[in-house]
Amino acid sequence: MKVVVPVDPPREGLVLSSLVDRTPLSDAEACGLYEAAVVDVLRAVASSGGELLVNYRDAETLPDEFDGGDPENEVRGLTASALGEFTEDTDGTDGDVRFERQVGSSRTARVGNTVTHLLEREEAGSVGVLEPTVPLVGRTHIDGAAMSTRRHDVVLGPSSEGRTYLAAFGEPIDFGDAYAAPEVATLAERAREAGLDVGFAPIRPTVATPAGLRSTIALLEAQRLAEKPGAEATAAVVDELGLRIGAGGSLERA
Repeated sequence: MKVVVPVDPPREGLVLSSLVDRTPLSDAEACGLYEAAVVDVLRAVASSGGELLVNYRDAETLPDEFDGGDPENEVRGLTASALGEFTEDTDGTDGDVRFERQVGSSRTARVGNTVTHLLEREEAGSVGVLEPTVPLVGRTHIDGAAMSTRRHDVVLGPSSEGRTYLAAFGEPIDFGDAYAAPEVATLAERAREAGLDVGFAPIRPTVATPAGLRSTIALLEAQRLAEKPGAEATAAVVDELGLRIGAGGSLERA
């Protein structure tokens, strides 16, 4: 399975901006959390049997207030910090990582264009779109979804607040408003409208929402106590920021 990870350049105010208004995090801290999550996600894909395609946003798709700089170089630098030395896939057949810019005026359009191109133009057997904000995703989740696409046309991995952390396709759908909230239900509906069979992967939380961030922190703590570490980059940032879950379930600082 080709695993597409859509990555924004890690800029303050652009990434995880919704957390700043709803959690104790500042723009700079939210940006650091995003970078750590991306590192963990890319490492999970690299350890799986999937073919990694980093789908980066370039200057044309960024809001005007974030104009400037070189988004591609920023995303390549983040990829290098995750994977160290890697060979670039320039023709779809060789290398560890392939980089492609996103094309489209909205998130749905960008995802839809990428998936449809890979399935129809490059004749990929299956394509999974993996969100960069789910640090607790593991190799088994990715490989399991790839195996599930042999039995189901579309495989959805539900996440926090009705989102999906993974959407894998063996056949294209009419993307239109497919990522409208609640996106896991909307994607399932669009797949069924196309006459496609839908399967589901295990639930994983995303740090892109306050509820998902709280769940992620709680799971990281549980893994630490059970001596089963994971998502090391994100765990280090959470520890550095002193984030914890209070007795009432609220996000607090130690």
